[in-house]
Amino acid sequence: MRLLFVPLVNLLLLLRALLGLPLRLLGARSRPSYVRFRLSGDPAYREPGRAPRLGLLGTQGRPEPATVTSLERLREDLALLARDPAIKGILLEMGELAVPPAKRDVLVKLLADFRAAGKRVVAWAVSTDSLGYQVMCSADEVLLSPAGRLELVGYAAEATALGEGLGRLGIQAHFFRRGEYKTAPELFTHPQVSDIQRRTLEAFLDERYGELVDTVARGRRRTPEEVRRWIDVGPYSARRAAAEGLVDGLCDEMDLPKRLGLSTGEDEEGEGVESMELYRARLPWPPVRWRKLKRKPRLAVVPVSGMIVTGKGGTGVGPELSGSETVVKALRAAGRDRRSRAVVLYVASSGGSAVASEIILEAVQRVARKKPVIAFVDRVAASGGYMAALGAREIWATPHAIVGSIGVFGGKFDVSGLLAKLGVHRTLITRGESAGMFSSSRGFTERERELMEAEMEETYQAFLERVARARGRTTEEIHALAEGRVYSGQRARAAGLVDRTEGGFEEACARAMELAKVPGPFELKTFGGGGRRFSLLRLLLGGGAQTGTYAFCPTAWSLEGFGRGERFE
Repeated sequence: MRLLFVPLVNLLLLLRALLGLPLRLLGARSRPSYVRFRLSGDPAYREPGRAPRLGLLGTQGRPEPATVTSLERLREDLALLARDPAIKGILLEMGELAVPPAKRDVLVKLLADFRAAGKRVVAWAVSTDSLGYQVMCSADEVLLSPAGRLELVGYAAEATALGEGLGRLGIQAHFFRRGEYKTAPELFTHPQVSDIQRRTLEAFLDERYGELVDTVARGRRRTPEEVRRWIDVGPYSARRAAAEGLVDGLCDEMDLPKRLGLSTGEDEEGEGVESMELYRARLPWPPVRWRKLKRKPRLAVVPVSGMIVTGKGGTGVGPELSGSETVVKALRAAGRDRRSRAVVLYVASSGGSAVASEIILEAVQRVARKKPVIAFVDRVAASGGYMAALGAREIWATPHAIVGSIGVFGGKFDVSGLLAKLGVHRTLITRGESAGMFSSSRGFTERERELMEAEMEETYQAFLERVARARGRTTEEIHALAEGRVYSGQRARAAGLVDRTEGGFEEACARAMELAKVPGPFELKTFGGGGRRFSLLRLLLGGGAQTGTYAFCPTAWSLEGFGRGERFE
């Protein structure tokens, strides 16, 4: 069937190219000198519809022609423009960017390669923050709208402690943990932020701040001392940013063609600056994606994103959740798919249910016995998220991803004080000494505390053993790295918790296919993805009457916002 279908499709593609040739030849005489791209949100690694959507596009439906929808498409577009002698360069319009550091690094490299081909990059924004400014600094010229702003202020982290406030309401949090660096329950148990949590946040702030200084210093050809001074006296109005030398000039959008050295009448619609879509439409012979008789080999991508919970998951409001049943089903499908020669487990999770994480880990291990599995982390793989990644043959993390937090906790809330204040009376009737241990109308008895302590210790030791087996270490060696400690990707690599930090998503995919001994191009298919949403409080409350054991790291989860230069909790 494919032998008949593919030639027919290619014939139709050829006819379409031939029929449009006269119009394209006419349009070729008025091709633009600059092509405009709009960069905002979180573009996917690969083009949506042909690959996993590992990031938000920030648009609904069909995006505007200039919008960058994927790093893959941007790479192809820049390569095409670099070969065209009629193209002088690109205009990069910067919107509100929300990419992880790994994608930012890819963007910077793509722009650097384009400039190395002798082309010019002009970056323009109405308003931008530290993340967007780092990308803009890789351009030949950085421009702001006169009414714009530059929010270059560094990074801040706010840690919250609710213990005293809950106590005033009559709510007592009773949690048990293994690992003094396992700070997840401190949100509810401590009256103030602990020194350990403060040091953890400071370590990540130091890394991100140092990277910001280095990136801006290289891009603007300034010393680190000058950049630190810039950051200390930010934010900036557009005029102040220009006066301080942070940008090369101010320009309204309508005046951009003139700034680029173009005649305002050079092009009727875009005035010498058009979108990539219009540029392709005016090429005499635009690139055509011919269908091949032999299908490309396939790489399966299975996402594990958000909090890990038992069950199927669904949709709702709050942080994203990955249901163990949904992820396991996706892994089974990827393992059975004959065209999928290898699997990339895309982990973006701070953990969650210890039981659900172990279920996912076992499913990953089953698939890994059939075909190569690479775990890739560009944001966070902490606690249960890291546990899930242990089943892969190799774990890849980008330098500023968040990894580790090997530890567990469990417990419940005692709302008896609040109920008393409200005049609500509960009577707990049990049969069995520990039958009421998970009730929220009282705390734990001494016997129940002993049981919880024993369960935490057993679960923690099992976690250590799983990590030790996967990483080829002893449990004692892993314990020295564990107790809830959180690492950046580069520190995790030094500690032996991940295998590679050099290379991004595309390199990890290529490595998976290399292990499968499949050379040449390949296509991607996502299995699973999309989960219900929930809240951390609901997770810890366990529905109000239950509790469990969790491998979760809310500190790491909150640090996902680092790339945007915002304050976060």
